[in-house]
Amino acid sequence: MELSELDYTLPSELIAQTPAPSRDASRLLVIDRARGGFEDRGFAELPDLLRPGDCLVANNSRVIPARVLARDAGGREVELLFFEAVDPQRWRALTRPGRRSRVGVELMVGEARLRIIGADADGPRVVERLDGSIEALMREHGVPPLPPYIERFAAPTREDLERYQTIYARPPGSIAAPTAGLHFTPPVLDAIRRRGAEFHELTLHVGPGTFRPIKAARVEDHALAPERIAIAPGAADAVNRARDERRRVIAVGTTTARALESAVGADGRVRALDGVARLYITPGYAFRAVDALLTNFHLPRSSLLVMVAAFAGRELILKSYGHAVRAGYRFYSYGDATLIL
Repeated sequence: MELSELDYTLPSELIAQTPAPSRDASRLLVIDRARGGFEDRGFAELPDLLRPGDCLVANNSRVIPARVLARDAGGREVELLFFEAVDPQRWRALTRPGRRSRVGVELMVGEARLRIIGADADGPRVVERLDGSIEALMREHGVPPLPPYIERFAAPTREDLERYQTIYARPPGSIAAPTAGLHFTPPVLDAIRRRGAEFHELTLHVGPGTFRPIKAARVEDHALAPERIAIAPGAADAVNRARDERRRVIAVGTTTARALESAVGADGRVRALDGVARLYITPGYAFRAVDALLTNFHLPRSSLLVMVAAFAGRELILKSYGHAVRAGYRFYSYGDATLIL
């Protein structure tokens, strides 16, 4: 598929700059693949849209305070976005501007001393802290890594500390929120269970590949970076039981879908896994673990939109997104949700 086929026009005023007044106050566009249509609902209605026996699986990764502002010897700013530990003193990070973060450069964050000790071929730097751990540095000086399309991304508010995190987030490691889960509240989860549906968790730590732009003309020529995942035996068993019993498996977010599909073996069973997700899902892929997908609206020409188009078909997704634009839905991380059935 040509990347240009996954473009759409989005007025800037529809890019959500703040979360909804409450998590479950978001709107929900229900997209029906079988009939090729859609319906406007609210996220609080999600439990009513489920069937008894549905198996929901969500990503419980916690967003880390990965964005750190440093200064070089001349006092100029260098932004660091830590995303992967090498060891306690050394992490990989995206840096900006790159010309101020060449190998050998020393940086200061408050009284903490850092040195750039390596550079990967695709751009990330290996940053060493000379007087402590990187985790401690992030705890003291880091902020949540809001996406750059949120105007205050460099200065998150107190509200962002809570709302750019799911209510069930636990293992730290993501540099972007698994945003489909941001809409859930305790009452919604209680209603899901009363409905007779199951709710299970896995972990995929969202890395920089999720928001790295596709530069290839064909989406299949893009390389999607691996991301760390952990699927416990209980979660894998729950998904396999649901599929054996012809109950729906509903992935909460594209990260969950990538994790589950990456864990499917040659026998079609989801395996418990502690490793990495390498799968890049493009149109033509046959989903083997996921029957329905709850997800937010995604950027044009992004790898996440590529996955959604693979799941529901390009024409239906662009038709649904066009309706969402006309109906004034809010887009992206703090925006509204879709449920693709």
